[in-house]
Amino acid sequence: CQVMGENGKPATLIMGCYGIGVSRVVAAAIEQNYDERGILWPDALAPFQIALVPMKYETEAVREATDKLYAELTAAGYEVLLDDRDKKTSPGVKFADMELIGIPHRIVISDRGLADGTLEYKHRRDTQP
Repeated sequence: CQVMGENGKPATLIMGCYGIGVSRVVAAAIEQNYDERGILWPDALAPFQIALVPMKYETEAVREATDKLYAELTAAGYEVLLDDRDKKTSPGVKFADMELIGIPHRIVISDRGLADGTLEYKHRRDTQP
């Protein structure tokens, strides 16, 4: 960029920005924390700490257990993303989306797990649940 200088001749402006802003911190975090499946957010920077992924949310038992767990986790101060998409969305798509987004902790609620008294937990950095 050139402007007219005090002496009447064109002068080139030189400027720069060297601040550390939010967007640069986020970009640096993603650059250092990712894999072939997506972002690996550190807990402190994650937009959500926990993803709740119910299987067949439309069933009463799964919906009640999921909603109760969601309420308990949010009351405890966690940022929780509830993936309550309709039954047309396959489990594989839901899991892949949660990995792409990079939410550190994933909890799966299913009829089978509830019958066994368990939930499925997976940390984003784990390769197996």
